[in-house]
Amino acid sequence: MELRDSYMLDDPGYVAYQQGRRLDVGDRGSWWNGWHDTVAAAVGRGVTVRRARVVSEPLHPYGLYEYDLTPGNLSAGEAVRWLPRRRAADLLLPGADFWVFDGETVLFHHFTGEGQLAEDGREHRADPALAKVLSEAFEAAWKRATPHAEYTPAL
Repeated sequence: MELRDSYMLDDPGYVAYQQGRRLDVGDRGSWWNGWHDTVAAAVGRGVTVRRARVVSEPLHPYGLYEYDLTPGNLSAGEAVRWLPRRRAADLLLPGADFWVFDGETVLFHHFTGEGQLAEDGREHRADPALAKVLSEAFEAAWKRATPHAEYTPAL
């Protein structure tokens, strides 16, 4: 689950996006990377990979960048949905981005106020009870969120 409106604004890909570069889905070699390999391999083993993005509208320019990149996530086999923050106001969501693996392990991502991954920004916890609570929060957001193919960013 992604809960921030922007991340690492100095990322070279984002800087290039601001300068007009857009994803060319037909030129897979220009954007396919290790993350896509990892997702495709997991999906190939039968793992479901889902990402819910809770966003403010209108989207921050970084959100538009993520929106532009999402076809790459989809082609690797990831499912992506968008949930406007206004539609999530009554949901109980965690304070940090996270992944849940196999219903037992949680990976939190902690970012600075500027959107940089904190020095100790990756926190793994093997805690089935925590994974259950976070999975329930994710499911609540997922049910309300709009699939990428149906989501039109508010500008």
